[in-house]
Amino acid sequence: MNVLFIEDDRMNRRVVRDMLDVAGATMAEAESAEIGLEMIDRDTYHMILIDLRMPGMDGITAIRHIRARGDAKAELPIIVVTADSGVDLRERCLAAGADDVIVKPVAMDQLFEAMGRILAGDRGGSMIA
Repeated sequence: MNVLFIEDDRMNRRVVRDMLDVAGATMAEAESAEIGLEMIDRDTYHMILIDLRMPGMDGITAIRHIRARGDAKAELPIIVVTADSGVDLRERCLAAGADDVIVKPVAMDQLFEAMGRILAGDRGGSMIA
């Protein structure tokens, strides 16, 4: 499985990379939404993990760009990985086109549970905090 993690914080990318390594997945990294969108154009991924708060384009806007594509990549599973919280966070992310939301700090079991649910076809599962 090839995962793209769009996240501006290097340490957060490293932690998630280590988790995905345990599962035998590979992870590509994008330090901004703009770079992530370019990478989606060039390469093949099975899933996207994305932060909400990044310099430049935010995660919600990036998700909308991905969902607006006119090709199969518009259907890539997307999990929001964020430190944000709030009453309407989940609803905003799902409305933008995310499939699930997990809240930092990310625990390996939370990440794998969300990924497993989506790969099993259960998009829009419960928010994991």
